[in-house]
Amino acid sequence: MSNDILLEVKNLKVEFQVRRGIVRALDGVNFSIRRGQTMGIIGESGSGKSVTARAIMQLLAKNGNIADGEIIFHQPSHNESGQSKSINLTQLDPDGDAVRSLRGGEIAMIFQEPMSSLTPVYTTGTHIGEAVQLHLKPYRKVANQMGNSIRKQHNVSKKEARDIAIELLDRVGIPRAHEQVDSYPHQLSGGQRQRVMIAVALSCNPSLLIADEPTTALDVTTQAQINDLMLEIQEEYNMAIMYITHDLGVIAEVAKDVAVMYMGRIVETGDIDSLFYSAKHPYTNALLASIPRIGQVRGRRLEAIKGMVPDPFNVPSGCAFRNRCYDYMEGICDKSIPALQPINDNQSSACFLHHRVSQSS
Repeated sequence: MSNDILLEVKNLKVEFQVRRGIVRALDGVNFSIRRGQTMGIIGESGSGKSVTARAIMQLLAKNGNIADGEIIFHQPSHNESGQSKSINLTQLDPDGDAVRSLRGGEIAMIFQEPMSSLTPVYTTGTHIGEAVQLHLKPYRKVANQMGNSIRKQHNVSKKEARDIAIELLDRVGIPRAHEQVDSYPHQLSGGQRQRVMIAVALSCNPSLLIADEPTTALDVTTQAQINDLMLEIQEEYNMAIMYITHDLGVIAEVAKDVAVMYMGRIVETGDIDSLFYSAKHPYTNALLASIPRIGQVRGRRLEAIKGMVPDPFNVPSGCAFRNRCYDYMEGICDKSIPALQPINDNQSSACFLHHRVSQSS
């Protein structure tokens, strides 16, 4: 394992028990995230992006479970040894102390909708202060008998937590942070609530930040400000980001590496330049073709992917994308599921156009 890898997801399968039966939301997902880098996860609604994030956080709904696979988090060392500690998150009790110490502390998450993620009866300062008091143990200078200054860890007091909250609110661009620390979510605008969510997520300086469509429902100007803020903080703290979105334009601005998801599987991975200029999977090409372009002939309809995302209880045999694919090959694409395999040094694709012999069950 390279020391550069922070998180590894291996053959992850997640199932949900519903009235009609069992739905497999993730069906063998594999990817890794490097320290200090941004991994973009893109795909249509229902492709499994948010389920992947919640599986990493161990925040699946009660009717969901990880059926197979591993999520290995290489926890950075906070002492002089510099040795990371590898933890298989799938083996931890979702309600246990071990995962609680990681969730919010080492791995933080910005949820899609801040209004439903922030508790309406708590102030912004309370939201941030709670995370700080649970996870953060700042150092305090203490004079020893020799008169030298030594540093010891101590629990954060309410006053210290409030001061940290004000500092963070100011850091994420909330005006009059010393006043807004006592504001309730309904007293803030959508952009301000999203900034509060970012402040909560960053309060304990996590090694990995999972941003699940953090700019949804925000205007374009505010979206750009939020994305710039996240990249600025990433550079400052050397934090890895897993950025989930369906907006290819956003991914082009923030990500270094990209994984494309469809029906619970990753169908293509690669660096951002390879993906945009030399996409290999028909689904990725279809997504790119649907982007509006400056100079496009007025009145011409935008390109659209034909058909609909399959019913999860009636997924086509073989490649799940075959019913919508213009490159469909009868007798090949409907017989087996293509495995995600390398095409070159920068890209991998799960398509029989590139791997006609290779198959996965």
